[in-house]
Amino acid sequence: MLLRLSHRIETALEPWLPEQRLFLKSDATTRFVRLRPLTQAISLAVGGLAVGWFLLASAILLMDFINAGSSRDQIQRQTGLFEQRLNDLSTDRDLRVAEAAGAQERFNLALKQVSAMQERLLASETRLRELETGIDVIQSTLRRTIHERDEARAMIAEAKAARTEQAGAAPTEAERAQDVATTLALMANALTETAKDRDAEAARVTAEEAKTAAVALQKQQLESRNAIIFGKLEDALTISVEPLNKMFTSVGLNPDDLIAAVRSGYSGQGGPLAPISFSSMGLPNSPDEPRINAILQDLDTLNLYRIAAFKVPLGMPLQSRFRLTSGFGGRNDPINGSARMHEGQDLAGDYGTSIFATADGTVIYAGWEGGYGRLIKIRHIFGIETRYGHLSQIDVKVGQKISRGEKIGDMGNSGRSTGTHLHYEVRLSGKPVNPMTFIKAARDVF
Repeated sequence: MLLRLSHRIETALEPWLPEQRLFLKSDATTRFVRLRPLTQAISLAVGGLAVGWFLLASAILLMDFINAGSSRDQIQRQTGLFEQRLNDLSTDRDLRVAEAAGAQERFNLALKQVSAMQERLLASETRLRELETGIDVIQSTLRRTIHERDEARAMIAEAKAARTEQAGAAPTEAERAQDVATTLALMANALTETAKDRDAEAARVTAEEAKTAAVALQKQQLESRNAIIFGKLEDALTISVEPLNKMFTSVGLNPDDLIAAVRSGYSGQGGPLAPISFSSMGLPNSPDEPRINAILQDLDTLNLYRIAAFKVPLGMPLQSRFRLTSGFGGRNDPINGSARMHEGQDLAGDYGTSIFATADGTVIYAGWEGGYGRLIKIRHIFGIETRYGHLSQIDVKVGQKISRGEKIGDMGNSGRSTGTHLHYEVRLSGKPVNPMTFIKAARDVF
């Protein structure tokens, strides 16, 4: 059966692939090899498959090479845009801080003007009370004068009666008229002087009331301007504080606990802004006092957030171009292929690339440690620790205080590594967390 099928195939292929003979001649004999049509067809098929496989493999390699080049260019462009975005956000943040500082200066100046106007208003009120007291004194003097006049009239009447009794004759009509005229003259003089004093005091009271009204109007205008300033300050602080609050919350930190920890260790960097109390200055309580103290509290919180931003690892450990390779989480081990947990983020770059601390802290380890190779551990505030592995060189020592952005070593390939890169870890209370959570949270704010 197979022979028949083979014969039919060869017969069908004979017109296109005629039988060929390959002669092999030696000194003694001559031999030949028959190449039947089926054998030639199989050889051509195998050769075609080999050529096709070679072309397909070459195309795949070429496409991988082109895609790799495009990916590198795209990563470089995205990195450039990311750095530009960081620079723009940093400039905008500095502008916001400058605006807040200017607004605080204007606010302090307004407070001084309010204090001066309140002092003038108090002085006017005191003068008004003095004038009112003067009017009361004049009225008392007038009543006393009238009383003395009545007493003088009684004394005159008694003296006249006594004189009449002594003289034995009643006073004449002329004498009574003279006495009445004298009495009226005394009363008129006393009333005239009292009226002059009263008019003078009334004029002074009117002038002081006009001054008081002017001061009250100026105070009202100043309070309106202060309300506008307070509103802008509150809006600026809300825009500045809320994103920071969300940023720290997104990385698993309690903002209240973080602020308390930062406040407990200022280390000479400043102190909280004390609330204002007008009553301690001898001034009456102001309706703006709670609003002012709320703004000062927000400014204090913003200042504490600024300090915390340098103490929490929100920065990038590299300042030159790099590419992200293995991320945080489960993966196949690049050396033995087994499933393992990757507790950090790998950042690949050139050998010897400078590595920088991502936050203020203290070096707690600097040396060789197993698969990490050359490793640096830095302890930060709030139980946070960062690790920098596979370094080629270490530039810090244990116990050294490190500032954010300070160079601590160079990128390398030490330890259990398949190529030059930085293994960057962030640990919270000893537990590894995704470093990109911190980096992305800072990128969304700054």
